[in-house]
Amino acid sequence: MARLDRGPAAGVAYGSAAPAIEVRGLSFAYPDADAAVLEGLDWSVPQGAFALLVGGTGSGKSTLLSLLKPEIAPAGERTGELRVLGENVADMDVRASAERVGYVFQDPENQIVCETVWHEMAFGLENLGVSRDEMRRRVAETSYFFGLEDWLHRDTDTLSGGRKQLLSLTAVLALRPRVLLLDEPTSQLDPVAEKNFLHALFRVNRELGCTVVVATHQPRPMLEYATRAYRIEGGRVREVADMASLGRRESLFSDEMLGWGAIRCAKNGVFSRREDNLGSLEPPGDVSSAKKSSELDKSSEFVAQTSLENGSEAFPRTDGSRILQKMHGGSATTLSEGWFRYDRAGGWVLRGLDVAFSASAVHAIVGGNGCGKSTMLSVLAKTAKLQRGRMVRGAASAALLPQNPKALLVAETVRDELMEWASTCGYDENLARERAAQLGLDGLETRHPYDLSGGQRQLLALAKLLLIGPELLLLDEHTAALDPGTADKVLELTKKIVAENHLTCLMITHNMHDALTLGNRTLMMDHGHIVLDISGEERAHTTVDGLLDRFAENVGHALDNDRILLSKEK
Repeated sequence: MARLDRGPAAGVAYGSAAPAIEVRGLSFAYPDADAAVLEGLDWSVPQGAFALLVGGTGSGKSTLLSLLKPEIAPAGERTGELRVLGENVADMDVRASAERVGYVFQDPENQIVCETVWHEMAFGLENLGVSRDEMRRRVAETSYFFGLEDWLHRDTDTLSGGRKQLLSLTAVLALRPRVLLLDEPTSQLDPVAEKNFLHALFRVNRELGCTVVVATHQPRPMLEYATRAYRIEGGRVREVADMASLGRRESLFSDEMLGWGAIRCAKNGVFSRREDNLGSLEPPGDVSSAKKSSELDKSSEFVAQTSLENGSEAFPRTDGSRILQKMHGGSATTLSEGWFRYDRAGGWVLRGLDVAFSASAVHAIVGGNGCGKSTMLSVLAKTAKLQRGRMVRGAASAALLPQNPKALLVAETVRDELMEWASTCGYDENLARERAAQLGLDGLETRHPYDLSGGQRQLLALAKLLLIGPELLLLDEHTAALDPGTADKVLELTKKIVAENHLTCLMITHNMHDALTLGNRTLMMDHGHIVLDISGEERAHTTVDGLLDRFAENVGHALDNDRILLSKEK
């Protein structure tokens, strides 16, 4: 990997006495909120640190980090002082903010604005008036540093969630910030991609002297890189003296923060995938790019089809056990010789996919970033159409929860979101409140959805979909943005609702242990194919190691560090 050159300013601090981040007496409350999210908070992070910020879903991690970046600071009542490298955040102009503070969102869709990878990396530089030659140099250096050369000319909307997150980081780093803030940056990455991403962050921190602050629910993979850690709880921050304790899931959060009971241990395994040979194009001569449509305008990002007239009868209810009275049992959903690609210039994402999904069963689907998992769900939801092959969906109604929950959020308040489909689907406000409470959303009824944390938005989107009672429930990493306790609770609730309503459920996960324990079947994908499908006794007696061995046997390559890494709970 090449070293990113900062020029004459490389390694020069903005003042030996000035912390990278200094917060004093910070309190913040969202408009119309009953209580402050942050209250009397003091926090200091030294220059050059690789710092972790841990806390439960809704604890204020995202709020705290966003207040340090003037362009994205949330609306609300704020008191106290925030400084970055000795300068008051309130006094920063756009250029000062770009040179001092880089920010990587939890959801890359909130950050990517351009049509191609190359344009996205150059976008911020162009806005700052950087010369064309300097733009090209920085883009080349940064893309090489992160290994993006092979997909530098891809369209951004054809990238997997993991690759979009890598792109978000590289685009920010091209601006050469001195402080880098990241909000759950690995939540959409498989373990191999996560390891590569964290190693790149480590090099940015050590070689460039960039202060790195990562808000995370999953600190364990980052402990080998971190120099210090902080816990946010009750609106305040305190330093974690024993960083090794963050490697134990049961020690991450207090009982009060979890509120979900015991947390089971998990064992993670990971995959890699063979890369497409996409070729290359010359960089465009003009880096001015049009902004893509808002996620809210992309109807293809999600589907919530109720189809009440086709065999499902809605009825009012209050006990929460069922939402829709099913008039038929449903049949299997199948894909036959399915081929799909996003554009003619790109490679095939699905490559002759053949698979049948059993009615009233839960299917756990696992595979590396870019192997076609999310694309397959989009095809099943009818938001993407096969170029070749056939899809037969046995379920009359389907709902897809995408990686980006904002695709489903269109109202002004949490209550309005939950009630959007009430008249169509036949549920009442009591049930909506019940679902919200089950998912830890009670007390947030008047909050704007975009003022929620990333994890809370995911829970809101899930609650909204569960209320419509689909026969086919498609979940794309629906617990990735949640802290471990909340994730366990949501998985238990999902399983309960699926079982009670006899739903067919497809659940994408990167957790190999969950892939073997959740639901009825485990399917493994690689390079647009289903390469392994196990269930019953065979599945019950399969270990993570055994699953990965069979994966290697079926795809024809060995389990080595170049292809697959195996991460286990210690």
